[in-house]
Amino acid sequence: MSLAPRAVLVHRTTEYEELVARHGTHGQAAYFLSSRGRDIEEVARRHQRTRRAFAEVAAAIPLTWRQARVERGELDRFLFAPEDVVVVVGQDGLVANVAKYLAGQPVIGVDAEPGRNAGVLVRHRSADAAALLRAALSGRADELVMVEAVADDTQRLVALNEIYLGAAGHQSARYRLGLDGDRGVVEAQASSGVLVGTGTGATGWLRSVWQERGSALPLPAPTEERLLWFVREAWPSPATGTSLVSGQLLPAARLHLTVESEHLVAFGDGVESDALSLTFGQSVRVGVCGERLRLVG
Repeated sequence: MSLAPRAVLVHRTTEYEELVARHGTHGQAAYFLSSRGRDIEEVARRHQRTRRAFAEVAAAIPLTWRQARVERGELDRFLFAPEDVVVVVGQDGLVANVAKYLAGQPVIGVDAEPGRNAGVLVRHRSADAAALLRAALSGRADELVMVEAVADDTQRLVALNEIYLGAAGHQSARYRLGLDGDRGVVEAQASSGVLVGTGTGATGWLRSVWQERGSALPLPAPTEERLLWFVREAWPSPATGTSLVSGQLLPAARLHLTVESEHLVAFGDGVESDALSLTFGQSVRVGVCGERLRLVG
């Protein structure tokens, strides 16, 4: 007998909850914010809107379904099952946070604060949760392309928006860069890091670098199997070059980086606490990930 679907509600601690946990009481949190020119009532109202949206989504789950709830900080310890329907209640970034832990489960993004979020990934309102949960079982979803980095010691990192490779503090990084298949085209570089992004990431950090660079490369669409990569602030010297500073990666292509600093990292979607640790001589390959994020609606 097959298991009933399980709705996994993903959320994050609100700013109000963090303030009260840190300062002990509402009054102490209010005093702290007032000393910095902020009003706790605005923070509390946002907290209430978020909690109402979460409660409305929870109430829409069919009685025959199972339920689970997971906070963002617990994602790396939560075991997702094949029959799960994942409902993210919060901001766009929370969808990116959960994406790397999934293996094809449908994801519904619910905007907890309409008007404050871009709504690229949290596309829906909490009032539509019942219909969206039914639709999730139909199998129809947008297949969003992700990016992966695989080190020579089998460390692997997957991200929805982008992967950054460089020094942990964004200082100068030394490495050798090349493209798989381009024999002999390898360049020693010193830069503030390499950014490899997807079409979903083209609404954020990748777009910022692309725009600042004035790149002629077209930005990919979220479902397009194509990545863009940029070297940030490459430094020319007698020992380092600047001829390989941008490009695109199709599904079969990989960007290859060999570490020539004492220590570099690779992290995804801005989460520096969950990073690959790379030491001198190690190599890492970055390209289109075989897995997709299945986003409903």
